[in-house]
Amino acid sequence: MSSFEEDENSFEHTLLVVREVSIYKIPPRTTSGGYKCGEWLQSDKIWTGRLRVVSAKHRCEIRLEDPNSGELFAACFVLPGQREQSVEPALDSSRYFVLKIEDGSGKHAFIGLGFSERNEAFDFNVALSDYEKYVRRESEKEAGNGEANDESHIDIHPAVNHRLKEGETIRINVKHKPAPGTGMLSAAGSGKTNTLGLAPPPSGTGKLRSPLPPPPNDPAAARMTSSVKGSMESTRHASDPLSDFSQLEQNLPSTTGSGSTKSNGAGWAAF
Repeated sequence: MSSFEEDENSFEHTLLVVREVSIYKIPPRTTSGGYKCGEWLQSDKIWTGRLRVVSAKHRCEIRLEDPNSGELFAACFVLPGQREQSVEPALDSSRYFVLKIEDGSGKHAFIGLGFSERNEAFDFNVALSDYEKYVRRESEKEAGNGEANDESHIDIHPAVNHRLKEGETIRINVKHKPAPGTGMLSAAGSGKTNTLGLAPPPSGTGKLRSPLPPPPNDPAAARMTSSVKGSMESTRHASDPLSDFSQLEQNLPSTTGSGSTKSNGAGWAAF
């Protein structure tokens, strides 16, 4: 049983590997505001090698190793909920950090960590965040298992007697159904329906459109036109007394009379 627990505690999971990082010797912090990588000199670079972020069961380790032999140069331990105490970003650049390294005997020191690319620094932050999420999820799982164990215990209570005692009664209110003929079906069968008023059709007293004129060279139309003109002339003569001069000639005096008569007749005729 003890060997199984040791194997479980020694289980590690690599979260990130960066092939080349730079380590700087940094001056002491003069203010409480933080560290600035602009104050680090190029001559203060003390080591270049590989960085590896490893997740153990109870902590996260940032290991600085030799890329060829794998020899450990330094290690930074990040405990759950104490990331700010072990890893601190620089104030003036997102590629530089300050690590708190320990030798295992209680002694610690602060060194500067620099990445060549911004995406490597971003992946470093993501790896630390993933470890925090893992620890939080495991703690919630353990808390959920404890609650499930508590809920697994079922309390058995005696059955409750819901039978009526002697002399007790139950009153039930029942709604009366509507009488037949008062529902919607009776209203529909009564014959009283609302008819929609429709407008009457248009009357035939309106003006009709005139027919189309006949073609110009139609003989039947010419005969019809001449007959219509003849009837119109006869009607006009019948209605106009001055149109017939035959009666006027009958009323004129004859030319075989006396000279005076001739003169009068001639004068009248001249008139």
